[in-house]
Amino acid sequence: MGGARAGSGSDGPASGADYEIRVRGRIGEAFRAEFGELTIVLHPAETVLLGAGLDQAALYGILDRVQASGLELLEVRRLPGPRDAGP
Repeated sequence: MGGARAGSGSDGPASGADYEIRVRGRIGEAFRAEFGELTIVLHPAETVLLGAGLDQAALYGILDRVQASGLELLEVRRLPGPRDAGP
């Protein structure tokens, strides 16, 4: 019969989360302007794009722009938030 519903309530998966997106190489100024809503951290061999409070649509939009820009996607990771720290 009816089981417990995962993600019920207003702060379920539909609300924003923080994500780390890693791409190969160091992106230049033109690419940085294209991803202006993200925090960009340059490392010697890769660039990390940090997005705060992204919903699924925003995340997929960023991933589409990464692909359209010809960047090589290395990793997408959801960062733990305060709600993820449970027991």
